[in-house]
Amino acid sequence: MSPPTSFSPAELLGLLSQLEWALPWAALLWPLGLLMPLLPPHRSRRTALRVPFFELAVQGSGQKPRSGAVVLPHGLAAWLLLGLAWTAAVLAAMQPQWVEPPITRTKPTRDWLLAVDLSPSMRTTDFRDAQGRPQDRLSVLREVSEEFLQRRSADRIGLLVFGQQAYVQVPFTLDHDTVRALLAESRIGMAGSRTMIGDAIGLALRVFEESQARQRTLVLLTDGRDTGSRVPPAKAAEIAAQRGVRLYTVAIGSAAAKAGEEADLAGLRAWAEATGGKAYQASDREGLRAIYAELDALEPRDHETLSARPRRPLFHWPLGAALLLLGAHVLQSLIASAWAARRERRELAHG
Repeated sequence: MSPPTSFSPAELLGLLSQLEWALPWAALLWPLGLLMPLLPPHRSRRTALRVPFFELAVQGSGQKPRSGAVVLPHGLAAWLLLGLAWTAAVLAAMQPQWVEPPITRTKPTRDWLLAVDLSPSMRTTDFRDAQGRPQDRLSVLREVSEEFLQRRSADRIGLLVFGQQAYVQVPFTLDHDTVRALLAESRIGMAGSRTMIGDAIGLALRVFEESQARQRTLVLLTDGRDTGSRVPPAKAAEIAAQRGVRLYTVAIGSAAAKAGEEADLAGLRAWAEATGGKAYQASDREGLRAIYAELDALEPRDHETLSARPRRPLFHWPLGAALLLLGAHVLQSLIASAWAARRERRELAHG
């Protein structure tokens, strides 16, 4: 937004409120301009010939000698130009600024990391869609996660997937569309056939090292048991607690799941509670939706609102005006000097 070039009288007060001075005390320099008439006049030297018979030369030429300097008179125009140039220079020294309308920005204070299990057991179709048809666990997780992302639109959210290996799909971002897209592209088995929960938590902690948010939350969604992580889940949870990362675990799967397809409920509960979090069990679509709703309620939407008013410097305008006025004064002085010299020559010529 640029300062307006025209405005009605009714808008004058509003426009003046957007004009500020960075150095208003520089206005104290203005009275110094009143001392300009007391400054000594400009001096210039001319080449002269000294002769020992000066009186005889004067008598012979018929001219009348004069003593003292010639001081060119300063007219009203000259003093006006000087006064305006000084005033413009003082205004430039005061550094006027045009203050733009405030720009408000919301700064997230919470980072969420979703850790999603992609082990083969997530193919189990013990969930039902809205029409009652069987649906695999990952498909339901995607749909319910979409609702959660919509509710936490002002939080930064990252995505991690794990199985035998753990991978960061999306670092913390406010671009939730990217999180949705990459979660939709995730495929069961793409991270391997085992379930390394401890390694997933360990990788999540490395991701949180880049987080500057005050609240850091890890949501671990799995339907299996840890199958030999290099870092035991209990140890990883202990480190998470030390680093201020709160862990929420969500065990996915029905109570009637086959052996080897059920989650480690006791372990998930212990690991979550070690960090001050909570463990949940989702045996159907509505249960998973309720868990996400509770997570949304447990972690309040706390954001910092930052407001800034951009400032556009305007000092170059009065500075340019001061230079132009000073140039006009110099030009006027040169013209006056030329006319004075011409008049002096005429007076000398007519004796």
